Amino acid sequence: MSDVPEGDGVASGDAHAGPATPHRGEHSAAFQARIRAARTELEQHAAHARGQFDEANERIKERTGRDLIVAIGIGLAIGAITVSTLVFAKWVFAVFALVAAVFAVFELARALQIGGRRIDLAPQLVAVVLLLAAAYLGDLWLHWSMLFAAVALVVVWRLLAQMAAQDGRVYADVLADAVAGAFVPVYIPFLGSLALVLLRQPGGEWWVLAFLIVVIVADTGAYAAGLAFGRHPMAPRISPKKTWEGFAGAVVASLAAGALLAQCMLGIPWWAGLIFGAALVGTATVGDLGESMLKRDLGIKDMSSWLPGHGGVLDRLDSILPSATAALALYYLLAPLGAS
Repeated sequence: MSDVPEGDGVASGDAHAGPATPHRGEHSAAFQARIRAARTELEQHAAHARGQFDEANERIKERTGRDLIVAIGIGLAIGAITVSTLVFAKWVFAVFALVAAVFAVFELARALQIGGRRIDLAPQLVAVVLLLAAAYLGDLWLHWSMLFAAVALVVVWRLLAQMAAQDGRVYADVLADAVAGAFVPVYIPFLGSLALVLLRQPGGEWWVLAFLIVVIVADTGAYAAGLAFGRHPMAPRISPKKTWEGFAGAVVASLAAGALLAQCMLGIPWWAGLIFGAALVGTATVGDLGESMLKRDLGIKDMSSWLPGHGGVLDRLDSILPSATAALALYYLLAPLGAS
């Protein structure tokens, strides 16, 4: 048994513990104060960085007319859908392409109507379904047959509608209406359907993905180079914001992407990838300038506002549509190199 009384032990313990308690409280308060100061400093830095980013984004938006953040978000979402459907479910990609073509045809038809042309929407939508279905499900003969059938349907429908209207529209305007109407199925559903023809080929999904990547890289390279170095307009009467410096950036980016994709995805020589990239940057640029010229003639900036930060669906397809033709031709030309 201990010689120290129990009460004295408690008193002794209290005597040692008592003076330490204020020190622990002081340390705790000091630690919390440092945490608050660090949090305040972090919030200030974050607010400053956000302010700088918003200011830069506004400058970019003022120069290009696009909201960069929204455009990136929409682009990533579309890219994720495209890649996943190409890799895991080709038929879903075909449906996705059909939906995109329908929206693009609706945009172009409405723009032409605003420009004074009489475009009948019903036969145009039928033409979309006929051409894309024939491209994905039929053979080459059926595909071309559907093109002629679609053009004939659109023209005959317009002529019959004009005869029924009997509104005294002059011959030149009727002819212009028929030509404009025939242009729509050739420009959007037919050129777009060539991507589905490519998709049906052995390994075609990788070629479709590769040509889409090159077109997107070309567009991104042109945007970045033009924003940073653009000084000399490329086609001021058609698209004042496009510059030769931007085009040079597109060429460099496309050649690099083509060579890389040739080795890593398509299984063809790197020099064939340079041909792939060079051809696609050419068709993408022509497609972009062609749609810009069409919009300038119609007096509009974007085909629609359905894709915030991008404009309309056709504004995203303008470079892709003619590039699908080049990609299909390049497949027949370059794919055998992968087997040799």
